[in-house]
Amino acid sequence: MYHEQLETLAAYNSWANSRLFKAASALGPERFGEDRGVFFRSMSGTLNHLLAADRIWMRRFTGEGEAPDRLDAILFEAFEPLREARRAEDTRIEAYVASLDEARLAAPFRYKPITNPVDVSGRLGPALFHLFNHQTHHRGQAHAVLTGFGLPAPGLDLIAFIRETGRD
Repeated sequence: MYHEQLETLAAYNSWANSRLFKAASALGPERFGEDRGVFFRSMSGTLNHLLAADRIWMRRFTGEGEAPDRLDAILFEAFEPLREARRAEDTRIEAYVASLDEARLAAPFRYKPITNPVDVSGRLGPALFHLFNHQTHHRGQAHAVLTGFGLPAPGLDLIAFIRETGRD
């Protein structure tokens, strides 16, 4: 049951990120970095945070890949390299989730958070649900940045993805 839901969320995550980056491409470099009062200040800060957090989680899950040591790391100053890195990370996440089975998702998972480096343990499946929920949370902030500039913001609802793609 977990596996099918997580595959849907991985595909949704890629879809939503693609739509968000398409809308954010209208900002231009100055607006992309402008402080808009969201948690990671700007669209740049927010989108970089999402990539940084995903790389941190994927390193925890797989033991592979680059992972920054800060949640507010600016991995890419410019928009296009960030978009390309986002696409690559989304592809990596989808492939990773597809490689898992129910037994692995139910297996114990251990890691140390960056903000409080103590051992944390739980099951892998719920940690993956967190990864996708975290993305949704900050995409909402990015959506607010777009609307704050008076730009059209894309619909990012999971149900819209399900209807558009026919996933059930």
